[in-house]
Amino acid sequence: MRITTWNVNSIKQRVGHLTAFLDEARPDVVCLQELKCQDEAFPRAEVEASGYAVETLGQKAYNGVALLVRAPLTISEIRRGLPGDGEDVQARYIEALVSGADTAPVRVASIYLPNGNPVDSPKYPYKLAFLERLRLHARNLMRAETALVLAGDYNVIPEPSDAADPEAWRGDALFLPQSRAAFRALLAEGLTDGLRACDPRDGLYTFWDYQAGCWPRNFGIRIDHLLLSPQAADRLVSASVQKHLRGLDKPSDHVPVTVELSAG
Repeated sequence: MRITTWNVNSIKQRVGHLTAFLDEARPDVVCLQELKCQDEAFPRAEVEASGYAVETLGQKAYNGVALLVRAPLTISEIRRGLPGDGEDVQARYIEALVSGADTAPVRVASIYLPNGNPVDSPKYPYKLAFLERLRLHARNLMRAETALVLAGDYNVIPEPSDAADPEAWRGDALFLPQSRAAFRALLAEGLTDGLRACDPRDGLYTFWDYQAGCWPRNFGIRIDHLLLSPQAADRLVSASVQKHLRGLDKPSDHVPVTVELSAG
């Protein structure tokens, strides 16, 4: 089972890139972030034509997450929204159970974690609170001992090796010690960073800013992650970054990241 996460940075602008990727790479599950549209505006027909079932949690102009599941796999037990704050209306979390006749089930979540900047605004406490809610929810999900993949744009640079120029991010919410500690606390629940488990090399990035020539200079950062429960990590076969998609015409500033799990 190939599971991909991709912040498309506006599905309306990137639908052609998405469907081309679906037709070429044929991932089994795709976790999308930053749709920037309401549910009814999602290009469902185009994605379904590529053979995928679609579940979304949209929001006008901002945020938005989706799960795409390729037939014959099926999707069930859909949860929209991260538990722990009944007043949080931002569209940042969708989760479901993905099953198949020849594949052990995997619970998959698509996550768009808050950016948190500026750090002296309410946005940063919201980011940290979201991470803590995610940690507690992950702990609860793992009690079921079903393979779990928490995939998405975490807006966290875990280590200095995950940035081409770490000093440029020292005061940023993505790299503050509190953000990185909260990410480590999530891993400490028993989750495995899927990409790092397969490839520990420096220079693996998933985001390049549109400004300052970041893409041509390869001044990237790694902020898109797939975190695996022990049951999912036991099935991990490979992980990869589809970096070439950043070179497309009018690309997203993020690229897809994929893990492959055995059938289990």
